[in-house]
Amino acid sequence: MEPIQVFVTGGTFDKEYDFITGNLFFKDTHLPKMFQRGRSTLDIDVKTLMMVDSLEMTEADREIIIHNCKRNKANKILITHGTDKMVETASFIARAGIPDTTIVLTGAMIPYAFGTSSDGFFNLGSALAFVQILPPGVYVAMNGRYYHWDAVRKNRKTGFFESTKEEQ
Repeated sequence: MEPIQVFVTGGTFDKEYDFITGNLFFKDTHLPKMFQRGRSTLDIDVKTLMMVDSLEMTEADREIIIHNCKRNKANKILITHGTDKMVETASFIARAGIPDTTIVLTGAMIPYAFGTSSDGFFNLGSALAFVQILPPGVYVAMNGRYYHWDAVRKNRKTGFFESTKEEQ
């Protein structure tokens, strides 16, 4: 079984809710307990690179992501990321040219900490499947679908990701 490197960058996926102030904030990643709860038997290494909202992600943050992707020995990488700037980061990674590696970015519209209303658990499971079967390249996986990095956008009206290529 090939190992899968998981890089955590933050985003809604890992946000917590402060019941007193009503604010969302970062504490720790939920990924290890999600893999445990999902009874995953995959060889997964989780590394937190940063905990930022993607709207606040900088080019320096993206360079950290690329640096870690390039130096990693695994050829299957899953990145949890905020949905607002996920496509921009996917583009940045693709343009960096990381050969022979399948990289899948995923996220959530609702924090995992919100329980059964979160799409995070479903998106994580889908992304894990996609990173194992897709050929080398950079992809975005959301809502049970995957998209090539240069053929996807987040529809701000519906909250869903969609292809930018016309259906044939």
